[in-house]
Amino acid sequence: MNPSEFKRRRRQLMRMMGNDSVAILPTAREVIRNRDVHYEFRPDSDFYYLTGFPEPEAVLVLVPGRPQGEYILFCREKDPTKELWDGYRAGLEGAVAEYGADDAFPITDLDDILPGLLEERERVFFEMGSDPGLDKRVSDWVGQVRARARAGVHGPIEFLALDHFLHDMRLYKSRSEVATMRRAARLSAGAHCELMRRCQPGMYEYQLAALFSHHCRMAGAAHLAYPSIVGGGNNACVLHYVENRDTLQSGDLVLIDAGCEVDCYASDITRTFPVSGRFSDAQRSLYELVLEERLGCVLDVCFANLYRDARQHLGWHRLGDRGRVPQDLALHSGGFLVHASSVAGEPWLDRGPGIPPGTEDQGMSTARHGSTVPGAARGFQVRQDRRPRLCFGSGARYLWRQEPRKEPAWPRGPSPSPPPRSARSSISTASPRANQIARRRAASPGSSSPSPSRS
Repeated sequence: MNPSEFKRRRRQLMRMMGNDSVAILPTAREVIRNRDVHYEFRPDSDFYYLTGFPEPEAVLVLVPGRPQGEYILFCREKDPTKELWDGYRAGLEGAVAEYGADDAFPITDLDDILPGLLEERERVFFEMGSDPGLDKRVSDWVGQVRARARAGVHGPIEFLALDHFLHDMRLYKSRSEVATMRRAARLSAGAHCELMRRCQPGMYEYQLAALFSHHCRMAGAAHLAYPSIVGGGNNACVLHYVENRDTLQSGDLVLIDAGCEVDCYASDITRTFPVSGRFSDAQRSLYELVLEERLGCVLDVCFANLYRDARQHLGWHRLGDRGRVPQDLALHSGGFLVHASSVAGEPWLDRGPGIPPGTEDQGMSTARHGSTVPGAARGFQVRQDRRPRLCFGSGARYLWRQEPRKEPAWPRGPSPSPPPRSARSSISTASPRANQIARRRAASPGSSSPSPSRS
């Protein structure tokens, strides 16, 4: 992203802060995996939004109106020995030349320099409560300034939550942000389509996860937005299933919740499809129902109304009364799920009043074990998310047009063998509607395998 984009954001934030204030924002901490090996580092989203600086051990300080420079970056110094082991460091010179800092100081000097920057400032903006260590350090710095009150030095008297102002800014996307978000969404959608083509019984869940990562990385997205969820059969009923270790079985559904990340902008797509490429009767009924309701969602509906309306239309008792699912399935199943958390491209932002719609997962989950649900309808989840949208005035536009959808993307191999008679009878006795379907198919020659449904 162009450095001018980060500069514009800093200027906008400082206008909101006022000239008698200071903002302090550290990046994320490195986390040890084992011994001297760290997990892959990802900068704090708020920090990166204002700086574009990708290295650990860094702190951003904004001092509006400071004659020597308003944007100060504390970071690691150049060190040839450590760079030999851990890679390139921008250093103090690079922080100024490459990342637009007005001033750069060693991160080791933070405790010595910061108290002086707080002098004659009335307000301090920082993300209170997110880092207890930083909370204590800010308190110590302010205490050092107030200790000099007899010498005529005045310190801050007000503390404000920086994230409240910063997250409001991040709701409004520039053209470059939209382009980055579209790219992340497009790459993830292509990867999901590839998985639909490649999936087959006998594969492991982690192999599909590996294929997703490979496709995204080969297409230019170096990182995933979050650990991929690939759950076959019962595993799909676990919302945040990340083990991805079981074998995919013919006749099961597989749920894939995965997305890539481009320049810290995340994509998030969830799709469910049959491992073998063909739905069973119960799977098809629930899938078509979820798909129908998802496609019928109003673009500009707010999250609260979406959740209320979804439960109203897809409540299990109502579906049983309307004949959409068998009555015994309606009475004993898990129900409707709205798994909603994020503004499009910003999974780290909590939804609040006035926030436009982002990505909502809609789905149905049947009970996993020990349930009275008919066996062929037990232990799977159908979940699809709405395509992320951006709001433009009173309207909304999709971030991408390509949508991973159902059978057309799957291989056209031979239809799987029909289920055992016991499994068919467990569905056929579920309700009068199911009996009618079973009789119709039994009367049609060569209809033991359900044909692909239209997209």
